Amino acid sequence: MAKRIFIWVAHPRANSLCGSIADAYKAGALETGAELRRMDLAEMSFDTAFEGYGEDALPLEPDLLAWQENIAWADHILIVHPYWWGAMPTRAKAVLDRALTPGFGFRYHTGKVAWDKLLKGRTADAIITSDTPPLLDTLLYRRPARRVIRNQVLGFCGIRAKRIIQFGSVKLASPEKIAGWLRRSQRMGVLAAS
Repeated sequence: MAKRIFIWVAHPRANSLCGSIADAYKAGALETGAELRRMDLAEMSFDTAFEGYGEDALPLEPDLLAWQENIAWADHILIVHPYWWGAMPTRAKAVLDRALTPGFGFRYHTGKVAWDKLLKGRTADAIITSDTPPLLDTLLYRRPARRVIRNQVLGFCGIRAKRIIQFGSVKLASPEKIAGWLRRSQRMGVLAAS
């Protein structure tokens, strides 16, 4: 059976490097017969307001419901996002805030500091683009974006992170360097679908 892969391009602008990386990953996954779905943050429409979970939480808009449906459908997930001020862009974070809800991504145990990880059985890759060189990000800042996506997002919901990588510095990258990132992304797509 073909592996089901959901690609989420979590960049608020269309035609970004993140989109090209997702295209390359998709091409690699298709080489090995994967079934694919993709959503681009730039095309999603939803309210970014988030005041916490509860009875008065905003109902999910169609694009957030589709995002949840794609996560539930997938065996494997790719998240591609830029690294802005130590994290993913606000609109991307709003998708996580609004759509990784109790009852979908996790379920807290009443009266305990424990929870059920409701998205177990899935794996994920994340590719993060940054102007900060990855080595500098590791030495100075201890890789905040990579740690958060691995532990507090994927791991919290039971999704096993396979490859979490950071490409940078984007602003200093030559066309040859970017071409190398695209080749690596394509190889990651092949591995994801295998």
